[in-house]
Amino acid sequence: MIHNTQKIETILERMGETVIATTETVESLAEKMENLVEQMQQQEQQIQQQGYQIFALSESIQTLVDAQTESREQLTQLTYLIHTLVNSLAQQE
Repeated sequence: MIHNTQKIETILERMGETVIATTETVESLAEKMENLVEQMQQQEQQIQQQGYQIFALSESIQTLVDAQTESREQLTQLTYLIHTLVNSLAQQE
């Protein structure tokens, strides 16, 4: 009977050690998962910020294109006026 009791104690001790080791492994995995989730959230925020920056940049580019178009139109008008002025002066001579 004592021998059986010792076997049961040994089995129970090993089961306890296994449960403790399993618990530690699960806790370690849970901590790693939390770290991964935090990293993913940070990356998501960075991607969102980059999206805003890209949108702002595209708006700035569109503004520059519009300004360039307007400047080109004004330059065309100025060139026409100078051409008209030169022709007028040439006719007066």
